[in-house]
Amino acid sequence: MKADIVEFFKLPLEEKKAFAQLPNSLEGYGQAFVVSDDQKLDWADMLTLITRPLQSRNIDLWPAQPLTFRDSLSCYSMELKSVAGTLLEVMAKNLGVAPEEFSTIFQDQPQGVKINYYPPCPRADEVLGLSSHTDGTGLTLLLHVNDVEGLQIRKGGNWFPVKPLPGALTAYIGDIIEILSNGVYKSLEHRAIINLKEDRATVAALHGPREDSVIGPLAEIVKGCKPKYVSMSYGEFMKTYFSTKPEGRRLVESLML
Repeated sequence: MKADIVEFFKLPLEEKKAFAQLPNSLEGYGQAFVVSDDQKLDWADMLTLITRPLQSRNIDLWPAQPLTFRDSLSCYSMELKSVAGTLLEVMAKNLGVAPEEFSTIFQDQPQGVKINYYPPCPRADEVLGLSSHTDGTGLTLLLHVNDVEGLQIRKGGNWFPVKPLPGALTAYIGDIIEILSNGVYKSLEHRAIINLKEDRATVAALHGPREDSVIGPLAEIVKGCKPKYVSMSYGEFMKTYFSTKPEGRRLVESLML
């Protein structure tokens, strides 16, 4: 997977644009969350693809070069399904919730990948590779393609770097699990900074709930206490998420009661 990501972003721009986003879609090659002509864009090259469920894949947007790309991503997606399933089961037990509660909400584990390439920038202190945000999904598994640092997480008003560990994925919580857990788990505010001389690439696999899910604090968790978040359909939640460019924890905090 790592090797194919490196080779894809080496392709000439015209070849990459063959897999460009379609109008009114985030899937394909191109910037995410472009909501106006005068906004400051992130310093990154991006490829966003839906990988699960299988029938949702638009293979025409999956790069045909390098030749192994599609097979690599398909296999990688299946392996991550297993990892995510294990983590979700452990989190359910930690919350005192029956594992089938989570497995029903995350049935078939809808999954998408955001593949980001961050070229070096001589004025790195003036740009961001990825603006501060939380993920509007349940669980994100991040693969560092190389060892260059860039991911930062926010805690207590300060930013802290996340050092890539060889052979490891970085896992973090999204808005959906914060809401389901009634705030026991916190959605992670994060951003990506740019290196002055070195490029960096990552693959973020985002795992979300079933499309017909209701997103709200689980009944087992709020027994004897008040829910801290509103409940809504997943469709309503995603409309809200995509209505503006994500900024910090603004969305999830706007859903608090």
